[in-house]
Amino acid sequence: MGVGDVEWKEMANRLMIALDYPDVTGARALIDKLEGIPCYMKVGMQLFYAAGPEFIQELKSRGYSVFVDVKMHDIPNTVKGGAQSLTNLGSDMFNVHAAGGSAMMAAAREGAASAVSANAALKMPLIIAVTQLTSTSQEVMNNEIGIAGEVADTVVRYAKLAADAGLDGVVASPQESAAIAEACGPAFCTVTPGIRPAGASLDDQSRVMTPGKAIRQGSHYLVVGRPITASPDPRQAALNIIEEMTLA
Repeated sequence: MGVGDVEWKEMANRLMIALDYPDVTGARALIDKLEGIPCYMKVGMQLFYAAGPEFIQELKSRGYSVFVDVKMHDIPNTVKGGAQSLTNLGSDMFNVHAAGGSAMMAAAREGAASAVSANAALKMPLIIAVTQLTSTSQEVMNNEIGIAGEVADTVVRYAKLAADAGLDGVVASPQESAAIAEACGPAFCTVTPGIRPAGASLDDQSRVMTPGKAIRQGSHYLVVGRPITASPDPRQAALNIIEEMTLA
């Protein structure tokens, strides 16, 4: 395997495919089309609630890394239990809402650690915090959520809170990746949805960026859904994005 192949595989591992399907039928059909591409699979609330924990184990058995995107936000003890359960499933990554506070985020890490300590076959997942959803504009954040100031400032504040709580990174718009790296260090992980290849529909996203620019801005993982899943050729769409990431 040449240097180019190594770089391509690394970028493929940093592409997260959002399996935003109502059931496993559509998800499995997509996965079959992507066979051999070593990307991350992201299972969100709709599919997780429909398919159950067994689907996470199915993805793991097929060799995929899995991000369980259920955005836990509850009292610390409840989140601790949820984190323990997700770790027991073999999740490679899961998330909580930073708005739940530092005690809740620390409890998530405690829950995951307790699962790992009880089962040597498990590995510690990456635990990341949601800062502001990429569908949240400044107007919505200011006037509806009730947080004053700029979106980027709120994102960085939440990122610092997550880092202090011992989490591995945050979910944020790619527009904030550089500021997060400056505030929390380059090793602090940024998972960035809102990725749209040039010319693609924005759908319901407000803060977006192309794959290549997101990599150059310092994003560690790129979450891509509809530009791949709604494409007439999902495999080629995924390969095009990985190529753009590799060139960047």
